[in-house]
Amino acid sequence: MTPSRPTPAAPSGAVRRLALGLVLSLGLGLTANACARPAATAETRARPIGIPSLPHTAADVHFMSGMIHHHAQAVLIARWAPTHGASAELQRLAERIVVGQNDEIALMQNWLRDRGEPVPDGTPGPMKMKMDGMEHEMLMPGMLTADQLAQLDRARGAEFDRLFLRFMIQHHEGAITMVNELFGSPGAGQDEVVFRFASDVYADQTTEIDRMEKMLAARSQDA
Repeated sequence: MTPSRPTPAAPSGAVRRLALGLVLSLGLGLTANACARPAATAETRARPIGIPSLPHTAADVHFMSGMIHHHAQAVLIARWAPTHGASAELQRLAERIVVGQNDEIALMQNWLRDRGEPVPDGTPGPMKMKMDGMEHEMLMPGMLTADQLAQLDRARGAEFDRLFLRFMIQHHEGAITMVNELFGSPGAGQDEVVFRFASDVYADQTTEIDRMEKMLAARSQDA
């Protein structure tokens, strides 16, 4: 029997495919518009050209800042795979997560730095936010709680594999939620780098969710 999955519940395959289709269709239209632009000069290459040349928004900054912490937690738990007796298959998956998401953390930090925005450290904790003049901490969607992290850290071998897959599916679904929230915000995602990065996050993590669900199902049958 497949273990019950932590919240948030996974979007259905049809919903994910529909949302991805909308993202990709937007991308195709925007790419066609980009082809009609004049060739970039050294001056225009110095800073990314927005889609369509619009300034970034507070929602863009929130997304990139929050995703840095989100990715950092994925890197943290993926690095546990070799030390917690994970299977060879899961260690390969974890290694790809470490390499890919570390590269993306650097991209997001550079994007914020280039625009004069605060640049969070790549730490796996909650995001710090100011509301009504007071600082608050908030976990991004799908991030593991302290109890979940402790539970995973105690696990070894086959139990670690199953918990890792359940929690990383939850984690990836949170990233998809963040992308959907970004594109649902008025004027957000207009910056070219943010648009392309968020679209890639959606596509990559949806694909990995499908793969991890199959890996988890196989391990549940063997248990």
